[in-house]
This record gives sequence, C-alpha cells and structure tokens, in this order.
Amino acid sequence: MEALGNSGFQGIQHLHANSKIPHKKSKNHPLTEEQKLENRKLARRRIIIEHINRRIKRFRILSARYRNKRKRHGLRVALICGWHNFELDLGI
Repeated sequence: MEALGNSGFQGIQHLHANSKIPHKKSKNHPLTEEQKLENRKLARRRIIIEHINRRIKRFRILSARYRNKRKRHGLRVALICGWHNFELDLGI
C-alpha cells in the first residue's frame, strides 16, 4: 500500500517505507523539470482523495467532534462512505 502525502507529511518516509511526498525547492536548489513532472503526477493522484475527503466532511462526522456513542461511529462513517460510493456509481 502506498501513502501519498503533501509537504506537510515530511518524515513519513521513516514511518512508512512506501510513501511519496512532493519534492521541495529551496532558494539555492530549484526543482528540475523531472522533479516538477513528478510533483504534478503526485498532485493529480492526490486530488481525487482530497475531493472524497471534502464530500465526506460535509456530514461533519470527520470534521467535528463526534458527540454520540462511540460504538456507532464506525457504522455511521461506513454508511456515509457507502452512500458516497453509491453516488459515484450513479454519476450524481
């Protein structure tokens, strides 16, 4: 399984061997064209997941404090994700 992250996940390589984060440029070391292309490819893969996270956060079960019984939290998250996947299949 591959972990995709943005530059905020620096150091994840030490925890997860198969992880990818974008290359960073510095004042003295600009990015090469190859590194820019790799960053673009990574961003195109990550944006799909970011859109899914945005749609799930609309329900506020992942973005706000959950105030109901913990026992039902996993079930509710699974239902919301299932509903999201159902909408994707329908093309809504």
